[in-house]
Amino acid sequence: MFRRPRPPSAPPPGPDPRHSGVVPAGELPDPSRVLADLLAHPSMEGVLEGTLAHAVTLLGGQAQGYAVLRRGQDRIAAVFGYPKSLIGTPLQGPWTGPRVRLLTGGGRELYELNPPEVQAQLDAAGLREVPLTLIVPLSDRGRGLGALVLDRTSSEEITPGQQEAAAAWGAAAAPLLGVLHARDEWRQTARQITAALVEAVESQEFDGLGHARAVADTAMRLGRAVGLVERELEELWYAATLHDLGKLHGEAGHAQVGANFLHGVPHLAEAQKAIRHHHERWDGQGEPGGLAAEDIPLYARILAAADAYVRAGDVSRLKAQAGKALDPRLVGLLEKLPQEA
Repeated sequence: MFRRPRPPSAPPPGPDPRHSGVVPAGELPDPSRVLADLLAHPSMEGVLEGTLAHAVTLLGGQAQGYAVLRRGQDRIAAVFGYPKSLIGTPLQGPWTGPRVRLLTGGGRELYELNPPEVQAQLDAAGLREVPLTLIVPLSDRGRGLGALVLDRTSSEEITPGQQEAAAAWGAAAAPLLGVLHARDEWRQTARQITAALVEAVESQEFDGLGHARAVADTAMRLGRAVGLVERELEELWYAATLHDLGKLHGEAGHAQVGANFLHGVPHLAEAQKAIRHHHERWDGQGEPGGLAAEDIPLYARILAAADAYVRAGDVSRLKAQAGKALDPRLVGLLEKLPQEA
């Protein structure tokens, strides 16, 4: 329904994180092959899920686990065998040291370090009954990134060989996680700088202050509704945030001027198209290219709908523009989205 520049999606790397936690016996996958799979899906979430899944596989038997990521505060970022509701939970634990640790006696140390509301979440997931836990710290060039927490859920031991294998795997995966962590920090910084620049421009005209942020928020909600993935949403965010920056040179032709700001930025090529064409109309009567219907780039159609919604303040006012100025399906999606206060 919604045509967009997107390559076919590939299956996620490693075993399914929704696995029951019982790892079948048999030949273990080649670590180099697993690393290659992780490199084929270079997002922090995808790599962390695959890293955790392979680490649990190395333990064999009945095992579950979760990965903790340090971003200011330690939080659960991936799970294997545990409910996904744990993802995002802030968690303190015995993984600040550089060495692998084997913990017995259930989750006593884990529980002692966390407040009652977090303990209740851990109880609901069954962590209090875990008899044996292997902590594999993740660090890159001396910087702590987090840890893999591998739980044995049966009376089986975790042998020295299994401990060594898990530690070696954590050490092998940590540099890739370090690169992705640094990249995510850079992206966040770039977003903050971009938003600050746009707000500085908007502050020159009080009526426009906050407009770009509101359009970006609405565009992101629409983007998720049409099924855009994180990489695409990132580019859509830049398009929405920067869409009116060309007004620095006046209203006339501001879409083309704004698009020119992104000239020579290859990873934002689709954002550049969206800015250039966000004043096209579904009926072909817009500018600059007189494009119509799905010949208008998807990001530009989303941007136009989000911009119109923010200006109108009520989705019901957009119905008259559906099929004329705006993509009627996007207007329909806006009607179905929960309206934010």
